[in-house]
Amino acid sequence: MSPITRAPSTATDDGRSTRWEDHREARRAELVRVARRVVHHGGPDVSMDDIAAAAGTSKSIVYRYFTDKDGLQLAVAAAVVTDIRDALDAAAAGATGPRDALRGMVDTYLSMIESSPHVYAFVTRGGSVGHFLESVTELVAAPFVRALGPGAASGDDAGWTRLWAAGAVGFVRGAGERWLAEAGAPGADREDVATRVAAWLWAGPVGVRTREQAARPAAAPDEHDRHEQHDRHDPHD
Repeated sequence: MSPITRAPSTATDDGRSTRWEDHREARRAELVRVARRVVHHGGPDVSMDDIAAAAGTSKSIVYRYFTDKDGLQLAVAAAVVTDIRDALDAAAAGATGPRDALRGMVDTYLSMIESSPHVYAFVTRGGSVGHFLESVTELVAAPFVRALGPGAASGDDAGWTRLWAAGAVGFVRGAGERWLAEAGAPGADREDVATRVAAWLWAGPVGVRTREQAARPAAAPDEHDRHEQHDRHDPHD
């Protein structure tokens, strides 16, 4: 299963072909926006007929761009992933440290669920769910892999970081969907949920290295230094 990526252009140097490809891409993007809007208001079970009608075209025309509903789901998922990438970049840029960045990532995912639960359900069902989650996992892992330093992207640490990211996304997904299902329950504020989930993640694998470094004893002073420190703090002086 590979992350969602934009399909490469098939345009040639011929001007007409380029214009046609530009038109096709623009029309496809418009259909994705329409589908996302229809799903947002109508729910994840809207039909292709509903989407075609909202776009002012026929279902057969929509199928020219997406082949089937799974193809449309993948296209909508790609648009959602783009939004998540922008939000994650903003959260990372404004973070005061790794723990704050982690909280921002969790809040970004929960915000996506909260802002449009129908679209979230649409892109996390059927054939698109694996691609969607793989893409989000790569987005979550990326800043932590970069933090490992130059040349670390293919090292063992990067592999462990991506493994952690996959687990973290699964954990946040499960917690987020449970929170969404119980949205009317007391204590369901998104910021509180984000803070708690991030704290749970931090206390687990993502905080291991930090805790190990913090627990590492400083170089022990020799006997002479200890006596000097004791003498300087002797309350009887």
